[in-house]
Amino acid sequence: MPTHTLSVNDTTLAVQTCGSGRPVVLLHAFPLDHDMWQRVLPLADHLRLIAPDLRGFGRSCGDDPAASSLRSIAQLSDDVAGLLSALHVTEPAVIVGVSMGGYIAQHLAVRHPHVVHSLVLVDTKFAADTPEARANRADLAAKVGRLGQQVLAEAMVPNLLANSEAARAQPMRAETEALLKTMISRQSVPTIQAALAALGERPDMTAEMAACELPVLLICGAEDTITPPAVMEAMENVLPRGRLLVVPDAGHLVPLEAPEIFCGALLDFLGLPVADDGHPRAAAD
Repeated sequence: MPTHTLSVNDTTLAVQTCGSGRPVVLLHAFPLDHDMWQRVLPLADHLRLIAPDLRGFGRSCGDDPAASSLRSIAQLSDDVAGLLSALHVTEPAVIVGVSMGGYIAQHLAVRHPHVVHSLVLVDTKFAADTPEARANRADLAAKVGRLGQQVLAEAMVPNLLANSEAARAQPMRAETEALLKTMISRQSVPTIQAALAALGERPDMTAEMAACELPVLLICGAEDTITPPAVMEAMENVLPRGRLLVVPDAGHLVPLEAPEIFCGALLDFLGLPVADDGHPRAAAD
């Protein structure tokens, strides 16, 4: 996908785009970047994919990787709205967010509803962190400050992926683990620390999402231990127009672990034709 850099609000964002049709914004998880979407690019046959590196992440690290201007999840949602304007996207977009990207998608729907057609929330939650979770994030941020990104990769990668025997035996498993470690290693320590603080301080969005009338597709890995299916089942019950898909043999990163199922679910949600393998196919003449 071609990469663009665009001035948005008070920062510069790198974004990769491809395809045509309805715009679909792909918001990555923490502490990753746009490369987590590389296995769902067949969606570009029918959709315009917009995959930014969020503020401070990936190629959006700015001129000074020793500093981070990331302050809050709300700020990141404002960046997405600004990015759509900078790209001259005039129709409402489908906003897809995984984990942290899902928190941003929720804020975008509340703060900038005019830019949102629908939401796809993957392996995420509405609830705020508990005091214990906030303390754990603060401890992790301090460890990353002392020891670097490697300690974050060691702490997170085993928990991001499904760990059943079937999941560990998947042909792409070793490649997936290597990709995650590569992405984590290239994020700056200040951005990691700032993002951990923003994640810990994010508000509970349950009431706001209970009032959201947008169509919402929820996707959860059956083996997700970070946002388990029970958490997302409760989210489905809150949403006026929500529906949940639980994906077998997947953990916290369904687009990487089960890309064919993810692609098929998104296309079906948008009323587009789906082939047997979950990839887009041409509509009948």
